[in-house]
Amino acid sequence: MSTEFLNPVNDQSQPSPAVPFKFDDSKATASYANFCRVSGTPEEVIIDFGLNPQPVGLPTQPIAVTDRIVTSFYTAKRMLLALQATIARHEQAFGDIETEVQKRLKSQ
Repeated sequence: MSTEFLNPVNDQSQPSPAVPFKFDDSKATASYANFCRVSGTPEEVIIDFGLNPQPVGLPTQPIAVTDRIVTSFYTAKRMLLALQATIARHEQAFGDIETEVQKRLKSQ
């Protein structure tokens, strides 16, 4: 069991002080993905995760989608904000993350 902190919103839509809450992650599973696809409906965001066996160039084999998260746009936006903050902290400590594979390759 772990403890996290939640910032609830009050009636004036201002963040309130963080309050601790507990969650049980004992049934969580971990998987690796180097591919994601985002789609959705008017009510939900669908995020598929998988493993691309050929991350450089166009894949010649099908990408196996192994996990799917279906969530509301509200939760997706909170996830976006959390991921942005996490990546910003990482880049501040370790430098920019280059997402274009061709730019990361070293010429020989």
